[in-house]
This record gives sequence, C-alpha cells and structure tokens, in this order.
Amino acid sequence: MAEGKKKILLVEDDVFIRDIYETKLSQENFEVVMAENGIDALKKLENFVPDIVLLDIVMPYMDGMDFLKEFKKNENWKNIPIIMLSNLSDKERVTEAMKQGVNDYLIKSHFTPSEVVEKINALLQ
Repeated sequence: MAEGKKKILLVEDDVFIRDIYETKLSQENFEVVMAENGIDALKKLENFVPDIVLLDIVMPYMDGMDFLKEFKKNENWKNIPIIMLSNLSDKERVTEAMKQGVNDYLIKSHFTPSEVVEKINALLQ
C-alpha cells in the first residue's frame, strides 16, 4: 500500500457510478475500496479504516441510512467524515442524514466527480 494516500470507502450499488468515481478518485491519488451496499461496507470496514466515506442512500440489502446508524455506533469510526452522494434530494432525507451525522450531502446530478473530489479534499484538510 502506498504511503500517504488517503483512503476512501465508496459505498454505491450502481456499477456505472462506482466505476466513474473509482477512476476519478484513483487519478486523484486516493486509495479506493468499494462496497455495493451497507452490509458489504460493514464487512470491508473489518479490515480497512478509511479517511472518509462516500455513501449512497438507495441500495439493496442495507441502505445508506441504515449503514450510517451502524457506522456511527462504532467508537473507532465515529470521527470519520461521511459524504452522502445520492439522487434523493427531498428535504426530509437530507435533514435526516445531517441529523445522523453526515458531513455533507451532495445530489449526484448536481456535482461532477471533480467537484466531489474538491469536497472530499476540503473535508480531509
């Protein structure tokens, strides 16, 4: 593993979006670990502690909100920043995510991968 690389856990069930972000984040010198849903993400966290989590909401098996609740219960992870990256823009959803402790909530269609990387870098500074 390369020294000094920031680690990202990307939790996203859409293969197309996952590929775009994996490519972009790798180009930006991040180490990316991907998970397809919340259950998968919790498994990955057993062996990988990210510097930041990019989290979708709508996923099979365990959605982003349920993952978030589990994630925040763990003392070792509670200070890791989380960016919600979703197509859901209803105010209730955004408010609920913020209450659960996400650091930012981005609507996928409103942000390019480059803009998302800027948000990630701002949170990691």
